[in-house]
Amino acid sequence: MATDSLTRDPRLAGLESALAAHLAGHGCEILNAFGELTLVVPAGQLLAVARILRDQADLYFEQLIDVCGVDYAAYGQGEWETEAASSLGFGRGVDRDLDLVLDDPHRFAVVYHLLSLMHNRRLRLRVYAGGVQPTVDSVLPVWAAANWFEREAFDLFGILFRGHPDLRRILTDYGFIGHPFRKDFPVSGQVEMRYDPAQRRVIYEPVSIAPRVLVPKVIRGDGAAPGAQPLGATAATVEGAANA
Repeated sequence: MATDSLTRDPRLAGLESALAAHLAGHGCEILNAFGELTLVVPAGQLLAVARILRDQADLYFEQLIDVCGVDYAAYGQGEWETEAASSLGFGRGVDRDLDLVLDDPHRFAVVYHLLSLMHNRRLRLRVYAGGVQPTVDSVLPVWAAANWFEREAFDLFGILFRGHPDLRRILTDYGFIGHPFRKDFPVSGQVEMRYDPAQRRVIYEPVSIAPRVLVPKVIRGDGAAPGAQPLGATAATVEGAANA
């Protein structure tokens, strides 16, 4: 098992040692960052590792707090030039067409947050689900609370949970096409919806707006931008200075 150096927190150091002892043969990796432990689990070992985490007395993570999906297709990329600003105080949108790697086996991940009430400790699990057709085992046999969480990850990211008894959409509308939290899903969506008073029903139409990068205006009060009002200045003082 690959591990980083032991954390200085005694409770987390004990947890890290217990994880290393119980999961030595499961190919897991332990990451220590920001005072938290993340256990990276191979997809094929998920259920076996989950049962160990729940049942071992020195671990005993009996409660599943959350399950969520992650799309790393554009990880570390951004549309905004944030290192510098112009003298006018405007941000610059520099790149709308991000370089997405859609078939990376580490594109999609499922993240689980666990709580041990007995030991008052938390743990994060991360399982990479693949890129083309992301799939992992459902942890419902271990933690029943995963039911709707897994449906949400399926709905928003298109991640399949093998063995889930009722894997259907839970947030998007009936007949929705695509998965809106994927990085390659258009921000403006596929269709737009409105109420048609003539037909007396809600109808769907092609999207009428073009995707674009919005450029926010930053209003500065330090006088650096032309026409800016200095901090603490009132309308009267500004007018008086102009007439002087």
